[in-house]
Amino acid sequence: MSRFARLPLVPPSAWFVAVSLGLGAAASAGATTYPITPGQRATAQQVAETGVPLSELAPNAPDSYTIKRGDTLWDISKLFLKSPWRWPELWGMNMDDIRNPHLIYPGQILYLDKSGGRARLRTAKPIGDEKLSPRVRAEPLPSDAIASVPMHLIGPFLNDAVVLDTNTLATAPRVVATQEGRVIVSKGENAYVRGDLSAARSWQLFREPKPLVDPITKEVLGFEARYVGTADYVRPGEERTAADGSKEIIPATITITNLREESNIGDRLSPAPARDVDPFAPHAPGAPMSGRIISVYGDGLNAGQNQIVSLNKGARDGMERGHVMAVWRAGTQRVDNTEDKRELIRLPDERHGLMFVFRVFERVSYALILNVQDPVTAGDLFTQP
Repeated sequence: MSRFARLPLVPPSAWFVAVSLGLGAAASAGATTYPITPGQRATAQQVAETGVPLSELAPNAPDSYTIKRGDTLWDISKLFLKSPWRWPELWGMNMDDIRNPHLIYPGQILYLDKSGGRARLRTAKPIGDEKLSPRVRAEPLPSDAIASVPMHLIGPFLNDAVVLDTNTLATAPRVVATQEGRVIVSKGENAYVRGDLSAARSWQLFREPKPLVDPITKEVLGFEARYVGTADYVRPGEERTAADGSKEIIPATITITNLREESNIGDRLSPAPARDVDPFAPHAPGAPMSGRIISVYGDGLNAGQNQIVSLNKGARDGMERGHVMAVWRAGTQRVDNTEDKRELIRLPDERHGLMFVFRVFERVSYALILNVQDPVTAGDLFTQP
């Protein structure tokens, strides 16, 4: 038997969907099915047969690499490829087991096969170490499979970053009082709410939304609700008649279960959605795309690596979760001193980073900055990589 086993690949359109950015890969490999169109299957077969041109490899691509805990597919791809989002093209393809792709785990060894003038990645089995043998797993998969990108950076934002088409939170239930007259509420404490809480037991708390304005058209693309934390609905409110015959309003009670920042009187409530754990992975847009950064998430004016920004493109523009976008620095204005006219010129825009789109709304998206040379700010350009 060959010392190197073939590592299956999900078609490029699915982009190794089995390596989930959810809260661990807990699904059974044998039970999970990913639909494959004839076109996707043909593309996958072609990739399996051709591999990647050697010219696409990184200059110092290693001959082998041992997966370490904390690695991501993006990190590994950067070792081998000039363009990390093309990593699925490196993997071998097992068409018979397309619905049961192998996941990648710490301790596995990747071997770069350059035979025939093309590059492919395969897994290597150290002699005498059976536990590292790649295989189709029929039992539930362990939760230590490596993720596509750093999950700990975007995980909290998969549900917490919310864009509303209109400022619907203006009429949502609101915190009107706290225990013992405090201005702020901490985790485990009660707060008191006016408004209809009958829709759910678990709620998210948001600060007053701010409009997201397109830097070019000045159109309001949505309202960004600043996430505060979560709370459980404990006791309903009521209206009753006091001893003197006046009407008394008794607010509902909630208990704060989790906080990103301390909750204040005036915070608004929205029913907590189901956790979003659908898998996705980096890939380039299928067609040219460009747009502008609206703002830096939170209170920052500039953003660097591992920070989050909002974009003025959404689902209506063809933006998808997993899209990798190039970030461009706007060219500065200069005076041409080589002639007497001293004309004003603008230098060309320069590409200086990459970002990963992880949350998509109708007209707005959120992206994680993967790497960048200079600070990113509102109005900066992005395009397909």
